[in-house]
Amino acid sequence: MPDIILHHYPQSPVSEKIRIVLGIKGLDWRSVEIPRLPPKPDLMPLTGGYRFTPVMQIGADIFCDSLCIARALQERFPEPTLYPGGADGMAWGVSRWTDGPFFLTALEVVFGAQHQKMPPEFIADRGQIYFGSDWNMEKLNADLANSVANLRVQFGWVEERLATGRKFMLGDAPGMPDALVYYLTWFIRGRWDGGPDFLAQFPNLRAWEERVTAIGHGKATDMTSGEALEIAGACEPATQETPDPGDPRGLKPGDAVTVTPDNGGFTVEGRVLGLRRHEIAITRDDDRVGRVTIHFPTTGYRVAKA
Repeated sequence: MPDIILHHYPQSPVSEKIRIVLGIKGLDWRSVEIPRLPPKPDLMPLTGGYRFTPVMQIGADIFCDSLCIARALQERFPEPTLYPGGADGMAWGVSRWTDGPFFLTALEVVFGAQHQKMPPEFIADRGQIYFGSDWNMEKLNADLANSVANLRVQFGWVEERLATGRKFMLGDAPGMPDALVYYLTWFIRGRWDGGPDFLAQFPNLRAWEERVTAIGHGKATDMTSGEALEIAGACEPATQETPDPGDPRGLKPGDAVTVTPDNGGFTVEGRVLGLRRHEIAITRDDDRVGRVTIHFPTTGYRVAKA
């Protein structure tokens, strides 16, 4: 199997989620640091326009969205499992909370409290993505106390879970729910000046956070974006054509489609190669890398016939 290549940047909270997954599994991987803001000229040939962070590359197979990346890692490297204690399936349901309302509340707090310390171009770019085209910084700042109260409730649920004496969310071994919550703790602690004092009210969470931090990120070796593009160009996608007769959209391999995140921002075009209940894989050709297969999760994305 070709190397795991993660296209990310150090400050990305969602990348931290995947870095912890790599640590749980004790994997070796190659690290390509990408720009925080567009343009991302050495990423677009791989993703066809997908611009969110992180992106995982294995040869000429490209995995977009942390949900898709984590599942791909679990399928390829089943042990240590992300589902200790038989939690198969449940973790993905938890992700709809942690990556949805929980993350959004954390963003409201960080943006509302820290916006004066953020670069204006970063605020302008991320504000639309996170809060919609009609977002308003003044409103976020005015609602800060309510956002912190909401965040306190959600971290309180985690504290209650850990108060049972578990070392990790599912028992004695770390799993996907730990990565799903840890990246939010990491984000609040590191990106909000009030984060450390806020988190101090949750002693069980703090002890758990230290245990997860100690897991680390596996073994990363730096790679340039040019080297990653060369690898994609030298490989053929490993994904096989896979139909799904039960697909409610009536999609089949060979169909020309567009894939767009629910919050918009960009569209990726290609032809369907593989369909599974939780994933769609499309193939496309690029002048710089040749043919690649791009994987997206079903949840959070709209697929339409082109």
